[in-house]
Parts: sequence; C-alpha cells; structure tokens
Amino acid sequence: MDSIAGRLAVARREPEPVDDRSFDALYRAQWWPMLRLAQGLVDDVSSAEDVVQDAFAGLYRSAAVLADTGAATRYLRASVVNGARSALRRRRTVRAWLGQVRDGEHAPAADEPSLRSADQELARRALAALPSRQREVLTLRFLADLTDSEIADATGMSAGHVRSAASRGLATLRTTLGGLS
Repeated sequence: MDSIAGRLAVARREPEPVDDRSFDALYRAQWWPMLRLAQGLVDDVSSAEDVVQDAFAGLYRSAAVLADTGAATRYLRASVVNGARSALRRRRTVRAWLGQVRDGEHAPAADEPSLRSADQELARRALAALPSRQREVLTLRFLADLTDSEIADATGMSAGHVRSAASRGLATLRTTLGGLS
C-alpha cells in the first residue's frame, strides 16, 4: 500500500519551475533558425510561425529539458519537424475534403516576393516536389546545417536512411534543376 501511495505522490508532484532567463536566451538564440527550418518544411510563413511557437510552448512545459541547452535545441528541432509534418498532414486533409483548395490560393506574406528571387522560387518548387522524407532531410541538412546523426535524431530515421534520402533527393534536384547556375 505504501508503494502505491508513494507512486501517486510522485505522479502528483508539481512540475519544476522554468528558469525564465535561460528560456528567454534560448528563445532569442533559436527563434530564427527554427523559423527558417519550419518555413523550409511547410513553405508557408504563418504555418511555420505556428509550428515554431508550438515547439517553444512544448519546451517551456518541460523544464527538465531546459537544463541542457543542447538537449533543448534537439528537442526544438524534433518538435519543429513533427509540427511541420502535422501541419502538412492537416493541409492535405483539408484539400482532400474541400477538393477545390489548390496550391497558391493562400495569400502570401507582404514581404514574400522581395525575399525570393526567381532562382530561389524555382529551387523551392523543386524541393517541394520531392517526397516528404527527402525534403525534410535536405532542409535539415542545408537550411539547419545539421549532420546526418542530428538529422536522424530530429526525424526518427536511421542514419543510413538519412544518407539514402539525401542522395536520392539531391539526384532528383540535379535532374530537375540541371541548367540552373
């Protein structure tokens, strides 16, 4: 009986308070890299902002992860990747149910045209045409500048699968963007 009471006491324990100064410093340091990563994965500024904000909210709720900055950054990366997957899944579901919703019907951000050149737009479209895992791996490798093992941690794939997806994705991009210099 005592062991059950002890387990219940542990289960009801209040979460540890979050050190707001370390969270604020992490937020300032990681907001833009995570937003850039999310935007590369979902290709929509407002959805990317939502994904990143949800990742930071989840991190704030888990104070134990904040004790180690490296673990906090890995947690954020994995949360952004998973949040982007969920956002894309919701987008596909809406399109399937509504039928008439097409790419490009959403209003772009006011500064979006000035941020993208024609070559960037072509590369973005070619990247968007890749299968989701290849797109995730290439985005994490080139936008977030991660190693294969870090990409494997963020995506839940094996390191071999990461290398394979990167190789196939790059081969497809070379074919698609062959003449782009």
